[in-house]
Amino acid sequence: MISPATMSTSVQVEPVTEISYGGVGRCKCSFWFAVAHDILGVFIMMVGVFGGLVIHDLFVYAGALIIFLSLIWWVFWYSGNIDVPPEDLEDDVGMMKLRNRKLSRVVRNMSDRLSNRIRNSLRKNTPMGNNRPRTDVPLSTIFDTAMASSSKELSRETLSI
Repeated sequence: MISPATMSTSVQVEPVTEISYGGVGRCKCSFWFAVAHDILGVFIMMVGVFGGLVIHDLFVYAGALIIFLSLIWWVFWYSGNIDVPPEDLEDDVGMMKLRNRKLSRVVRNMSDRLSNRIRNSLRKNTPMGNNRPRTDVPLSTIFDTAMASSSKELSRETLSI
């Protein structure tokens, strides 16, 4: 027979380290698109300013517009490089944070009580279940009975609930 002491194995767990991205960060495409748009916008704007063309204002405005649109790529690059620690990525469904568990429970209980009060105040005072009185509600459904019969007259039907 084998003893339990000989069956145990040791497992070494390496610590999780974040990958460090050198240079421009993780979103290199967004960075280079933003830089290219900035360079193109400045070039077109300078052609408008120093080119001596008749339509110089078109080049100045087009360059400024391209530089403005490069802000989209800068926002993509910046938001793609935001580092969020793994403990902040926990959701509220199954992995509640230990330090906020009591506060979260109190807030959830208060919210449940408030929503129950609102729900109960909006309910009608009619008895629930099968004891409800039968009500005839005129639905006034108007339809063309040409498909069912050859006559072209309209008919009304009442729906009973």
